[in-house]
Amino acid sequence: MASENQAAGSDVEEEKYKKPPSSYGSMKSDSDEMGEKEYYEEDEEEGGGGEVVFLAPPDPPVIPVVGPQMMQSQYTETLCTETTEQTKPPGAMVIETGSSDIEDMTEDELEDEDEILVTCSPEPPEPLEMEGLTQTDENSQPGRLDPELDLPHIFKTIQNVLTRLSSQELFKFKMWFNKWEPINLLQQVMDGDLLDFVDKVIEVYGPDKALSKTISTLESMDKKEEAEELKEKCQKATFHFYLRSTLFRKYQVLHEGVVRAGKQKLLNDVYVEPQISTCGFGGVDPTHEILAQPLTPLQVPSADTFVALNSLFRLQKEDGSPVRTVATMGVPGSGMSVSVAKFSLDWAQQHANRDLQYVIKLSFRGLDYLRNRNDPQEEMSMSAVMKYYHAPMKDLKLLEEENSRFLIIMDCFDCYQGTLDWQNAPVLNDNQTKAPIDVLVVNIIRGTLLRGACVWILGRRAAVSQIPSEFIDAVTELQGFTDEMKDEYLTKRFPEADLAANIVRHYKRVPMIRILARHPFFCWMVAKLFSDSFRYQGYGLNRPRLTPFLIHYMIIQTNRRLRFYYKKKENELRWTDTEKQLLTRLGKMAFKMLEMNTSMFIEEDLKEFDLQLTEVVIFSGLCTELNPAAFSGRRTFCFSHFTIQEFMAALYVFLMFYIESRNVLDTGLLQMPKFFSSRKNSKSAAGLVQCAVERTLSSQLGHYDMFLRYLCGLLSPHCHYSLLRGFLYSHNTPKVEGLAEVQQVLDQSAQTAPEDRVMNLHECLREMIQEDD
Repeated sequence: MASENQAAGSDVEEEKYKKPPSSYGSMKSDSDEMGEKEYYEEDEEEGGGGEVVFLAPPDPPVIPVVGPQMMQSQYTETLCTETTEQTKPPGAMVIETGSSDIEDMTEDELEDEDEILVTCSPEPPEPLEMEGLTQTDENSQPGRLDPELDLPHIFKTIQNVLTRLSSQELFKFKMWFNKWEPINLLQQVMDGDLLDFVDKVIEVYGPDKALSKTISTLESMDKKEEAEELKEKCQKATFHFYLRSTLFRKYQVLHEGVVRAGKQKLLNDVYVEPQISTCGFGGVDPTHEILAQPLTPLQVPSADTFVALNSLFRLQKEDGSPVRTVATMGVPGSGMSVSVAKFSLDWAQQHANRDLQYVIKLSFRGLDYLRNRNDPQEEMSMSAVMKYYHAPMKDLKLLEEENSRFLIIMDCFDCYQGTLDWQNAPVLNDNQTKAPIDVLVVNIIRGTLLRGACVWILGRRAAVSQIPSEFIDAVTELQGFTDEMKDEYLTKRFPEADLAANIVRHYKRVPMIRILARHPFFCWMVAKLFSDSFRYQGYGLNRPRLTPFLIHYMIIQTNRRLRFYYKKKENELRWTDTEKQLLTRLGKMAFKMLEMNTSMFIEEDLKEFDLQLTEVVIFSGLCTELNPAAFSGRRTFCFSHFTIQEFMAALYVFLMFYIESRNVLDTGLLQMPKFFSSRKNSKSAAGLVQCAVERTLSSQLGHYDMFLRYLCGLLSPHCHYSLLRGFLYSHNTPKVEGLAEVQQVLDQSAQTAPEDRVMNLHECLREMIQEDD
């Protein structure tokens, strides 16, 4: 342009007008009439046609991820700039691609200039040019981004729609766009042309929010046609933005226990990824504080079977094809809900799995609600179900496209109480066909509905194992934390380094707590209980007690049963006779199993104690199913950890003594200490403990040792009077008397017991008399 003006021999010195720098460098608007002409027309009239100098922007910094509730960016470049601009090396010439000088150069001259000429393209790439491009995210996961979700398409669509506005309408649009924003962009967006405006708003808000705000502003201006066109051409992007916003709002904050205002923690600040294995054996940790060998052939997976959470849908079937349906299981407290939250949040923040166009949450709890809302046989189409939970989806056309790749997360499978007939349910191929919810669920998992979807099913093994294996491509199991992960989790939870260090040191002082903390839920309990206790002056001098820990676990799991499976609200979690009978019968079964020296049971065993399989292995939160493959296909169950069985057995013995004044340990053959005046003292607390001590010392090491410790712990006023009162018995039940005699029994027993039993007897005494909880 400058060479042409000089050739014209103009005697008038021309005023050079520099356009405000755009993060797109030298890109031009598509429309010549609405682009440079309108914005420079006034300057041409006054100055005789000024020169426009395009400045090459500096190298862009790393672009922060833009979330639905984003902070205002301070950067001057956008993501599109990174993929399109070419910067100028020091000392290099810049040749305008539109200049006629290049056309005049010979082929040899062009070859000679190859090393010193850098060409800056004035146009952004077309979206379709990226269709075959394989990209990777920060976890090095390959995946092709959908062109209609990428920035170039959104940029060009917004620009093309706004080009149709007149200069007055565009001015009004900019004013309205800026009006209600917390950041003042007015001066910045008014100084440039349309290209600068689109560039700036995408830079500040990100492509998704910029698109949403543009549509809203057009609708406010009564530009319905332009708004509808933008919605139509960016339909995928708007739904994508809605899903990301929904998941971000739902999962950015980690809700643990009772939610208290101002006490929430951000998931990303405290999350530690547990081990996930593709070779699950049931998820039960076989390690124990006293037992040298586990009672059952429990196994743990090897390290080469572990897979990262965000790589679940990078797994392949035996034939090398990608998996469609992944089932993830785990014992109660293994962290399934938090894993769903982290996977969803990472996708919403575009940290992982960006090749998934959509991640849609379709919980079994929600489906069960729909099933029971009016009539279990009420018919709905798959399209109606999706629209019910995701209103912006007007139809399923987006999900029915041939190359559509999306994920349906179906968690809480154990909460679904409908009957799923895998063999006889009719096959549905049309998402518009109405059918009962039970039939829809079967066909989603079969793959005949939502054909393009990957499906992630999560639930407890006893529930998920009922899905026929031909419908599941990969089975994974949450294994929990390693010792290093436990420490990392506890350290990340607390900003006070001293408090975190004290908690890490404190929980390791009791081997059984350290073992139980393998599962994230137990680890959270360690953080919660110990952080509250350390706020009291002098806490931490003594080792923590184990019995209160197990009581809290049982209470939390029983309350969860009421909320999740019986739809009780927080203010309705009052235990009825049903809960009391369930725990008492479960304890009785645990005690009988302990007497038989076994840790496994089958469905037939439950009938003896008038227990229902679903109540025990799914709803109670205390038991789990082992892998049937290890037992010749026979369904076999156990407690989530062997020490939970020991605690429930001790709880049953204590309840019989405390409520019914029965000593179920008294067989009439045990010898009472000399300080007992009569046989009736066997029904006292000291008599109960004496019977338990006799059983323990007459059995092999580890058979009754932890049982005895829990029984003594339950005799502590803190446990039976403060923690359990109001749950398993009424508030007016008195304290246990005669603890001084119990202490005499334990002291006397420790003096004559074998050397390998003395330490546990001292621990039993500490569980009963220590008060620093």
